[in-house]
Amino acid sequence: MKRVAIATLGCKTNQFESAAMTEQFSKAGYQIVDFTETADIYVVNSCSVTARTDSETRRLIRRARRLNPHSRIVATGCYAQVSPEELTRMPEVDVVLGNIEKLDTALLADATEDRIGAAGDDRQFSPLQLTSFAEHTRAFLQVQNGCNTFCAYCIVPFARGRSRSVTAREVLEGIRRLVDNGFREVVLTGIHLGAYGLELSPTASLENLIRSILDDTSLQRLRIGSVDPNEFSAELLQLCAGSPRICHHFHIPLQSGSDSVLERMGRPYTTTQYSELLHSIGDSMPDAFIGTDVIAGFPGETEEEFETTCRLIEALPLADLHVFPYSKRPKTRAADMPGHHPPAVIKERAARLRAIADRKKAAFLEKSIATELDVLVQHHDQSTGIVRGISSNYIQAEFAGSVEDINTECRVIVTAIDKERAICRRR
Repeated sequence: MKRVAIATLGCKTNQFESAAMTEQFSKAGYQIVDFTETADIYVVNSCSVTARTDSETRRLIRRARRLNPHSRIVATGCYAQVSPEELTRMPEVDVVLGNIEKLDTALLADATEDRIGAAGDDRQFSPLQLTSFAEHTRAFLQVQNGCNTFCAYCIVPFARGRSRSVTAREVLEGIRRLVDNGFREVVLTGIHLGAYGLELSPTASLENLIRSILDDTSLQRLRIGSVDPNEFSAELLQLCAGSPRICHHFHIPLQSGSDSVLERMGRPYTTTQYSELLHSIGDSMPDAFIGTDVIAGFPGETEEEFETTCRLIEALPLADLHVFPYSKRPKTRAADMPGHHPPAVIKERAARLRAIADRKKAAFLEKSIATELDVLVQHHDQSTGIVRGISSNYIQAEFAGSVEDINTECRVIVTAIDKERAICRRR
């Protein structure tokens, strides 16, 4: 039996697609092993958001070749889509597959010659099918792919193509399959989730999709992926606040707290609109965990604009930040903008933002002490009798329990915070 190892970089969409590829290989009779082990085929599912993720892809490819000099190495994902020639030049790489060709990874991995796919403008989106997941309590479900926005800094539309959505019927079928296989939580993922359904005929919306999931499936917990602030509607807010089945956990990208920088980035909202949305979420769901993305050192970002970003973030009800040091990406408008900062400036600004992120996370967790959480148990440590899981509002929690608690939702009370984990007792 041939052995396959898959490494994943980047977003939840990539994580879903890696899980689907894993299932493809399993059904084709391959044995799945860890990427640190000797395998016959190594698949690196790449990200290309930054130059750093490109470098990490190349590092993983070289590592795979050292693990087994006779293995077949497949590069796929966004780096493979945007810069296939760079990967093709690597002597370690045998096959380069674009994002569309992920549909047939198990078939193409043993191809006798290199293959390079294209993102294209396909309006029909055939989603990768998935009935199981390595983590048997919660799963990702890809409902949308691609993006039409072309923000100045972003390579993703070139890597993923135009926005395409999975029909509501297929989404519901996918959720029912996961529920039938024992999953209690599903995370809806997409590259541009807020644009869900706009290109379908008839058109659809994220709000209607979520309502259908609540009405037509028995899914216990629904978690929503990243939604841009201009697409987080009042109707969506009302849905989330009104249903105990929707997790109070939101990711709403900011990118900059300066209106002038947002305009140069091509982001279609203002800091006032963003602030009003977050305070509305905080008012209607006080326990909500709200995370965001922010870019440090965008071309031309002045010290005053950066300080404005810091002040806004400090004032917002945020629980976490994903800080991205600006990275010049080919084909993007920002690559040709004036005012690119030296790496030292970008690094220093990113460090300052991460320090704010640490304070915001600590404050959010401290606020949870003495409150009740609904925790979906994922792991049991037999040696200590401790179980660990994730709350509806995205807090990592642990408490005394047994193996029978795995894949059940337990009501607990937070008694203390240890670093980024809530120490709890059963209610």
